[in-house]
Amino acid sequence: MSALINIWWLGTKELKELVRDVTMMLFIVWSFGFSIYTQSTGTGETVRNAAIAIVDEDQSQLSRAITELFYPPYFQKVQRIGAAEVDRAMDQGHYTFVVEIPPRFEADTRAGRDTDVHVSADATAVQQAGTGSGYIQNMIAQEVTRYRQEMGEGTTSRGGLDGTLANRRAFNPNGTQAWFSAVVALADQLSMLMIILTGAALLREREHGTIEHLLVMPLTAVQIALAKVWANGLVIVVAFTLSLLFVVQGALQVPIAGSRTLLLVGTAIYVFAAASIGILLGTIARTMAQFALLMMMSVMPMMMLSGGMSPVESQPQWVQYITWFFPSRHYIGFMQAIVYRGADAAMVWQEVVTMLGMGVGFLTGSLLMFRRSIAG
Repeated sequence: MSALINIWWLGTKELKELVRDVTMMLFIVWSFGFSIYTQSTGTGETVRNAAIAIVDEDQSQLSRAITELFYPPYFQKVQRIGAAEVDRAMDQGHYTFVVEIPPRFEADTRAGRDTDVHVSADATAVQQAGTGSGYIQNMIAQEVTRYRQEMGEGTTSRGGLDGTLANRRAFNPNGTQAWFSAVVALADQLSMLMIILTGAALLREREHGTIEHLLVMPLTAVQIALAKVWANGLVIVVAFTLSLLFVVQGALQVPIAGSRTLLLVGTAIYVFAAASIGILLGTIARTMAQFALLMMMSVMPMMMLSGGMSPVESQPQWVQYITWFFPSRHYIGFMQAIVYRGADAAMVWQEVVTMLGMGVGFLTGSLLMFRRSIAG
């Protein structure tokens, strides 16, 4: 009982110090509020407001129908230019895309002959050019297929298709990039802040000279570490919950398919695992500068390789083996299963147990060297 009382009062002291730290509190508010919103909406993989021009050398019903495919918000108002103007317009950066429809395009299409539409893309706009070219290709192909079907050429003409491919998204039907970005940003901020707060709290004791007070008090390393974990973890879980309600679900309108209670329980367990990493880094580092370097070497790879920025399956096999030891990898999978697929406890219990086991492991490792560290 005395151990729990010690953990309670040490944690209360930690909370008071954190609340009095105005800079840190503002940083937490900014990270779970404005930062998540701007990261989700500021950039995306979808084409938006791309400048496009059409060179229509066919002047047919089909070419006019293709011209009418491009409209806001994906593309700007279509500009009509001549073939001689293409190179100069692209060199001057006036358009991201130029679509050139050749003569006799409609006639060749009706006759079932192979037809080509030339699309020029300004590759200096890398993301827009890559994604937009795919958009344009699919839009023109669908329009040509529709035209052939109306003309009775859909299944008999050379080069025609025997059927129609229907794509249906099981999760996020409209492919809204902000839905994915918001969840990943929330997980990244959770990881970064939890590790920073717990590691910095331990180093602050050393830099302020209060570490000597802890050494002479009847406290164990476990009590000191757990006090910092629960105090800082409580602040982060509250900030996470408010961000989930008001930023992710409120401002960004991201639906949560699964149980919010299960999500918060799993988040609390991950917070424990992340805090254990923070304690470990704070134990290894002797100064804030060393801690910052350790953060760059460990936390940044965790955020980049845990499956938020790119699927884990797309990474080299040896990297996948390494990322298995990142609690953030298992949390990203857990979070996406709850938010997108509405998974229940029976589907995600392995991730939860893994995060808990890793948290215990990291905390045990930090406690083994804790006394030696604070005495040094």
